[in-house]
Amino acid sequence: MLLAPLARVSREVAETSARSRKISLLAGLFRTAGPLDVPVVIPYLAGRLPQGRIGIGWNALKDPPPPAGRATLTVHHVDEAFSALAAVSGPGSQAERRRLTQELLGAATGEEQRFLVGLISGEVRQGALDAVAVEALAETSGAAAGAVRRAVMLAGSLQHVAERLLAEGPRVLEEFLLTVGRPVLPMLAQSAADVAEAIGRLGACAVEEKLDGIRVQVHRDGGTVRIFTRTLDDITDRLPEVVDIAATLEGDGFVLDGEVIALDDEGRPRSFQETASRVGSRTDVATAAAAVPVSPVFFDILSLDGEDLLDLTFAERHEALAGLVPEPMRVRRIVVPGPGEGGGGGEEADPRVGEAEAFLSDTLARGHEGVVVKALDTPYSAGRRGAGWVKVKPVHTLDLVVLAAEWGHGRRTGKLSNLHLGARREDGSFVMLGKTFKGLTDTMLEWQTGRLRELALHDDGFTVTVRPELVVEIAYDGLQRSSRYPAGVTLRFARVVRFREDKRAADADTVDTVLAAHSQG
Repeated sequence: MLLAPLARVSREVAETSARSRKISLLAGLFRTAGPLDVPVVIPYLAGRLPQGRIGIGWNALKDPPPPAGRATLTVHHVDEAFSALAAVSGPGSQAERRRLTQELLGAATGEEQRFLVGLISGEVRQGALDAVAVEALAETSGAAAGAVRRAVMLAGSLQHVAERLLAEGPRVLEEFLLTVGRPVLPMLAQSAADVAEAIGRLGACAVEEKLDGIRVQVHRDGGTVRIFTRTLDDITDRLPEVVDIAATLEGDGFVLDGEVIALDDEGRPRSFQETASRVGSRTDVATAAAAVPVSPVFFDILSLDGEDLLDLTFAERHEALAGLVPEPMRVRRIVVPGPGEGGGGGEEADPRVGEAEAFLSDTLARGHEGVVVKALDTPYSAGRRGAGWVKVKPVHTLDLVVLAAEWGHGRRTGKLSNLHLGARREDGSFVMLGKTFKGLTDTMLEWQTGRLRELALHDDGFTVTVRPELVVEIAYDGLQRSSRYPAGVTLRFARVVRFREDKRAADADTVDTVLAAHSQG
């Protein structure tokens, strides 16, 4: 399959907000793609490289060669080129990556170049999400969307299901079953501003602590234990203490959903970075486990002794969980009745909300990041942000200064998009804390492009350096250590709230404020 139709559909999907149009565009693309093209096409549409990070920075993308006059690149040619780039290492690797990148861009047409640069830079955000792709695959193959969605859930891979579905037809979906030892995509939560909003969306529900740990799925089949991450990576060898704990449970076969978290001597959570570093450690695991042991905390069960529990209600699944996992290894929770079951109603204050707010306050005091409110009648909707789970956590904000911005791609072509964010030093200079292009509406993009052009000091074709005058309010989920930035920390999940033209750069938050927040966290 040529890259050209993929680049064109990516642009067209970016230019429409209508879900039905997105589905139609993707379905048309899937009809022209062969089954072997799909494992590359689907991640490209979502802005992901199957190879992960390939070490390409802006220097390799600067001054691209003239575009090719006609389309000759295939998706497999591009995939092979990215694999070659990912394999480059050692002395002279930077020059070799630039050479290979320029060679690839030189074989691409203008539209293909724009698509490839956006894909490499991580700014292909055209809304071709997996949920839309599922419906497009259903339309292409004649299968029911629900059947495709369930198969993806159980296979843990949209690409794998798509490849077999397009090659073998809808009947193949029946072969995708919940199997102990094969991870499934985890159920995710939507967000709410506060517990009152969350409870208002649901009936009877449980309010559970939201831990700032690493999501894990623990499978046990007889004497064999395997542990998978949220992204379905096998990390069994890195967590020997969790393997030992799983081996002590009474059940012969099960699939548990939960988190692992590092706790201090007082039972309070250590920093997320410590937990993440421990789980990410691949060498000298015994030493790492001794230095930073992690504890599993489970909140759901998907399978028990050969029985698939996915379609049971959350209340029924929790009963099964409680019968298998001792209370100290289960997440702390309270159960809140539905309206009319002892809960409030009418104009009076809802006592259910007061109880949940008290639980949230206690959770925050214990050092955790918030709560997840879960409807008791909800099945396990793996791989989706189901309406039955709603997370609530405090929003942290900082007033930071824009130091630079990167030219956008896709639907953001011609707009200054990715913002470089800085905190103020006491001497009036600024320290970069990270980047974000999240939270920006089309109106904000239009405005910030004009404003930053007025402040521009230098434009190398990719990044515009600006006078540090524009203050922006940034929401973020926390801070983590990072050697990439001079302050030693960076923002987690930063997104733009609003521009603060009422503030001067001298009013922005200082590096000391940020570091104090980090030390307290």
